[in-house]
Amino acid sequence: MTIKRPWWWLVVLAALVLSSLCMAQEGGSGTGTGSEAQGWYEVDTLNIGLDSGIDEASLRTPRETMRHFMRLTEKGDYEGAAHLLNLADLTPAEQRTRGAELARQLAEVFRRGKWLNISTLSSRPDGMIEDVSGKDPRAGKARRDIELASLEAGNDAYDIRLGRYRVGKEEPVWLITPESVSSIPALYDRYGPSRFEDYIPEPLKQNFGLLRLWEWIAIPVVLLAIGLIGRLVHALITAMTRWLPSGSPSIFMAQIRSPVALIVMALVMQTLLDFVVSFSAVVATTLRVILTIVMAWGVGVIALRMIDTFMLHMTRRMAGEIDDSKPRDERKLLTTLYALRRVIILIMVVLVTIYVLSQVRLFETLGMSILASASVLAVLAGIAGQAVLSNIISSFQLSLAKPLRIGDLVMFEGQWCYVESIFYTYILLRVWNERRLIVPVTYFASRPFENLSAKSTMEYRTLELTLHLNADVACLREKFLEYAKAEENVIEHEKLLCSVTAQTAAAQTITCFLMTVDPLSGWAAEASIREKLMAFIRDHHPDWWPRQVVVLSEQDIARGESAGERLQ
Repeated sequence: MTIKRPWWWLVVLAALVLSSLCMAQEGGSGTGTGSEAQGWYEVDTLNIGLDSGIDEASLRTPRETMRHFMRLTEKGDYEGAAHLLNLADLTPAEQRTRGAELARQLAEVFRRGKWLNISTLSSRPDGMIEDVSGKDPRAGKARRDIELASLEAGNDAYDIRLGRYRVGKEEPVWLITPESVSSIPALYDRYGPSRFEDYIPEPLKQNFGLLRLWEWIAIPVVLLAIGLIGRLVHALITAMTRWLPSGSPSIFMAQIRSPVALIVMALVMQTLLDFVVSFSAVVATTLRVILTIVMAWGVGVIALRMIDTFMLHMTRRMAGEIDDSKPRDERKLLTTLYALRRVIILIMVVLVTIYVLSQVRLFETLGMSILASASVLAVLAGIAGQAVLSNIISSFQLSLAKPLRIGDLVMFEGQWCYVESIFYTYILLRVWNERRLIVPVTYFASRPFENLSAKSTMEYRTLELTLHLNADVACLREKFLEYAKAEENVIEHEKLLCSVTAQTAAAQTITCFLMTVDPLSGWAAEASIREKLMAFIRDHHPDWWPRQVVVLSEQDIARGESAGERLQ
């Protein structure tokens, strides 16, 4: 026993230590100062440097605090609005001298930099998020601070937040945090009124709806001026196009007139917003989103037009007119270039979309509601764009599998057509009579078609003549060989053939076979040889034409003789 006693005492001692630690942790987490458990910050004093007090009942919830702040600033009571700022980082003297000015500056920041939708703020004293769906991980937890806005000034980002504070045993109140108060001057320099507004009469600075009176006048004037600038840029580029020599440069300049004009208009408007005039947050945010989209779209269109001009130059230089008389390698290269164009367009659309979303901060402004409804939007987009998506997929399938190439001659639904272009959603076919047939890609891919240029453009053609039984086939064969060999588009003369392929009681069918370089040339050669053979028969052997033999009976002969006598 004396040997084991020290070991047991050590076990008992360790258990006591662990139990005391656990009790200490439980007591600390359960009691503490009470600020974390209850969801507020404990402070000794609040804005002791300010003169008048404020009704704390209007500061119990985040929504009521911001609603009260907006109400006071709209009436111009910045002294009262200063009580809604936690000025703990300022001395009492600075609170008296700077409190009202900081409140005014913050009101201007909200008015011009970030439109605040007060109805989205929590109406609970603890700021708890009530999420019935349970998708928000913050739901059901008391909060001590809430983000109102996140704004950029220069290369820095500043957050404006509400915090919940309690002095002693008083009821907690929601105020703008000291960290947010310290960032107000920097944000005011960025989003405050411009020097242009110093010359605006005071009556025009009154609110009228969501905007001020001077904004209702300035916005149409600014838009009209921007439109005139865009018109001038468009006319200038049009004049430059006329000076350039005809060809790819002039075509490229003519195609980028509208995108360049829009980009210039967007840049001028962005300059006005940054350095000249500062509109309210509703207008400024909307204009910045539109300008971002316009600039991204303009740059993307210019890049696409550059690719199209390059492809047009390559087409004219390498293949000239697109048809199946060009080498297969050149037509295959053109098909690959068109497929590459579609890939580039797809990449550009994705990049532009990502850029626009990153600039306008779509997900930050719309919040979790977008993510919650993403599945519904995806289903709706899939249903609405099913035909477009199927056409795009079929287009890539045709480009990769290459059952046809740019310039191939195809027989589609009984018509000879050249494949001119393969786009995302449709195929452009040039019919033999120079009309254009536009066919959806899915429709084309789901129908059988004959590619007359798949292996070679050569085609074996036939022409038929129906002649009397006394026609000399050997003589006609000699003439056919003579006329066929004289045709430029008839090749492989050893395959020329002329034979009797059918017979009736009154006539025989003579078929001539010939090999031509391509279907259209073969059709012309076939028509030319047929005309020459018909002219030879008409001039030298008219008796070869088929004629109808009528056999008369004796009664018919007698009846005819009697009719002739009566006529005499």
